[in-house]
Amino acid sequence: MNSLLTLWHPRLVSLATAAQGMDGAHDTNHLHRVWRNASLLLDDYPEADALVVLAGCYLHDLVNLPKNDPERHLASRKAALLASRQLAELDFPPNKLAAVAHAIESHSFSAGIRPETIEARIVQDADRLDALGAVGLARLFYTAGRMDSALAHPDDPMALHRDLNDKAYALDHIDTKLATLPGKMQTAAGRRLAEARMQELIAFRDNFIAEWAASPAAP
Repeated sequence: MNSLLTLWHPRLVSLATAAQGMDGAHDTNHLHRVWRNASLLLDDYPEADALVVLAGCYLHDLVNLPKNDPERHLASRKAALLASRQLAELDFPPNKLAAVAHAIESHSFSAGIRPETIEARIVQDADRLDALGAVGLARLFYTAGRMDSALAHPDDPMALHRDLNDKAYALDHIDTKLATLPGKMQTAAGRRLAEARMQELIAFRDNFIAEWAASPAAP
């Protein structure tokens, strides 16, 4: 980590920690993992501004609204505005503020804002990678529990004879959203990592369904 990143890293962690709520799927460890993912992607894109990426990774959830909040799609825009103000107060390089704001506002799946810079694309991919793999699976069920969702449909976990509904059934979220993420990655490096992690989720889903659908034991 270069000297500028070393200088700003603890400041950004402090800002992010001060804004943390009680959502264990979006805690400080999530931010550390997103930055670690981004660091892997930065190896393939040396032209990217690492400080912009670092700030985007740690401040993208400054405003974190629940998934069922009617203003969920506005959370990333609110986070970008708050981050811009707080960074300006700390004398963050002013010529990088707009790039950080764009990386934050465009990271969100629900906001639907297209990332236009390599820094924004890296932040979006890095955040979405944390929704895949083993940790992503744990975050899925943690969030589903907070929203009072069932683990899976009692009789049709594969949704062979019904519409998928990830608000009611946690397992459905793998197919309704997570399975779409590898194809939506903005970088080639992110796509490779996402595809590998998605295979872990598919294997889990298949094992889960095999156990869930097993016939009841005889008395």
